[in-house]
Amino acid sequence: MSTTFAAWIKHVPGPDRQSHRGAIVVFPHAGAAAASYRKLAAALAAGGDTFIVQYPQRAERLNHPAPRDIHDLARGLFQAGPWHRAAPLRLFGHSMGAVVAFEFARIAEQRGIAVRKLWVSAGPVPSAVADLPELPTSDTELLADLANMGGTDPRLLADEEFAALLTNAARCDYEALNRYDCSNGVRIRADIHVIGGRHDNRVDAGSLHRWANHTDGRFTLSFFDGGHFYINEHTNTVANRVVTNV
Repeated sequence: MSTTFAAWIKHVPGPDRQSHRGAIVVFPHAGAAAASYRKLAAALAAGGDTFIVQYPQRAERLNHPAPRDIHDLARGLFQAGPWHRAAPLRLFGHSMGAVVAFEFARIAEQRGIAVRKLWVSAGPVPSAVADLPELPTSDTELLADLANMGGTDPRLLADEEFAALLTNAARCDYEALNRYDCSNGVRIRADIHVIGGRHDNRVDAGSLHRWANHTDGRFTLSFFDGGHFYINEHTNTVANRVVTNV
């Protein structure tokens, strides 16, 4: 584990009076850069120091090698900073980011670092990922899938330079997810709080409920109006829920 946080882990300082609560760590969705979560991180920082992790193959990590799978990705993120100094941790992951956060929590708990809560936002349940249809990896199929998922301005998807960067990042993440496997009996001690969009066409309510199988702690499930990226319409409300539920 590093003695200082890597420069690509974005830090949004929280109020000094909240330092005893520990830090909040944000894990982006597939294809996304840390910058996409600046608004959420700013809102979360009301409850303590907030970090956004940056995955390889994008932004300042454009030349960093792609991880083999989600386990490898989570290990690299864990090794990138002295997380024990920021504990107890609260983790927040959206979509694929929820699976990365889950694996990060497993590593942290194995190393004796307290993880208080895992907030799952519209994320596929780990034990079912291997049974899902394989995610596309060709440029054309990737762009079509990202357009279907939503969350990205269609005008940006039509920009050739932006689309090339996005497909490169998304391919890295999709391939890592395609190689991921997790058994139903794998659990973390931290509480798991799941939030979904009522009209999500990617992750249904049944899948979200199955996250209960992955915790020895408390489990809750709630919904907001919206689709897979419901969070874009409810950023402050979601952040307030995370901040106040310590």
